[in-house]
Amino acid sequence: MSTPGVDVRFRGLLDAVLLVASDLALPAVLRHITEAACTLVDARYGALGVIGSDRSLEQFIHVGITPEDALAIGPLPKGQGLLGLLIVDPKPVRIADIAVHPDSFGIPPHHPPMHSFLGVPISVRERVFGNLYLTEKIGADAFTEEDEELAVALATVAGVIIENVRLQGQVQALAVLEDRERIARDLHDTVIQRLFASGMALQGAARLAEPMVAERIQDTIDDLDLTIRDIRSAIFALQPQASPAGDRGLRAMVMGVIAEAAGPLSFEPHLHLAGPIDSQVPVEVGEQLLAVVREALSNVARHAQSNRVDVFIEAGTELVLRVVDDGVGFSGSGRAGGNGLANMTKRAKTLGGTFELRSGESSGAVLEWTVPLTDRST
Repeated sequence: MSTPGVDVRFRGLLDAVLLVASDLALPAVLRHITEAACTLVDARYGALGVIGSDRSLEQFIHVGITPEDALAIGPLPKGQGLLGLLIVDPKPVRIADIAVHPDSFGIPPHHPPMHSFLGVPISVRERVFGNLYLTEKIGADAFTEEDEELAVALATVAGVIIENVRLQGQVQALAVLEDRERIARDLHDTVIQRLFASGMALQGAARLAEPMVAERIQDTIDDLDLTIRDIRSAIFALQPQASPAGDRGLRAMVMGVIAEAAGPLSFEPHLHLAGPIDSQVPVEVGEQLLAVVREALSNVARHAQSNRVDVFIEAGTELVLRVVDDGVGFSGSGRAGGNGLANMTKRAKTLGGTFELRSGESSGAVLEWTVPLTDRST
């Protein structure tokens, strides 16, 4: 098969450039570019890898290999061997035989034979987004310098597309962030203030009402107080906060532990969060909290025979965890001792806090774990 003429190659390159303005999803556009590269340089196989934040390949789009062959080969490459070299040192690589290159290793079984290789970085303004790989030049033993120039041009197009998509994602994330801030501000400045004013008015009315009516008014006031606390918790969750506990945030990690406990318990515990948990709780305290929540729920699953568990976590001057269940309590449950309780006690003391396990008001048990936060803010 002969190499396409200059005019044909130019038209092919122009078609690829026009993809920048298309409304196709990113994977589809990148596949089109990879297919166009194979056509323009007469490559039997092509692939395009996008680099993630850890510098490994987070996306790998390949053409020329059948679905059956791809299944037999196994997992997609992560950026080792010759592909890894292009990530570490993003410069064009053009060789006649992959096998003789010192960085060529790790080719899996069932992989089709490949000899000639052309790899170029996908970059825009010295920022590298990935690499374009082409193998098995049809009708020749090696790719040419002209092939390399075409591949570099297509890789630049791919880089522009990837950069645009990521910039659009950042703009959308910023818009969502601004919406979250606006909602949090409205909740604080309008909703909470109105609820608080309503509660004050009801307190004044309760003093003038008959005892039975006053009691019902007080119940309503208590409900308003609980609603205000829930809204404040929602405000803290909406506000952007740098999380010492990690990228996911301590709230999200606690929710993960709660979800994990649903299996052993046969139901999901009820979680109640209050205060700036993501921003106020240092990493070391957050790690200990997660361990205690996990151990406490495991303890309930093993011994309590409960139908409901409530987990309360509040961050203020102290971090307070309360786990309340409606189970059998201490009698014959085996909960009065054991390594789990000893570990929770030790975790609290290590952080200058306290640990208590007591009987519930009517049934079950209450676990309370408290550590100070005010001395850890610096």
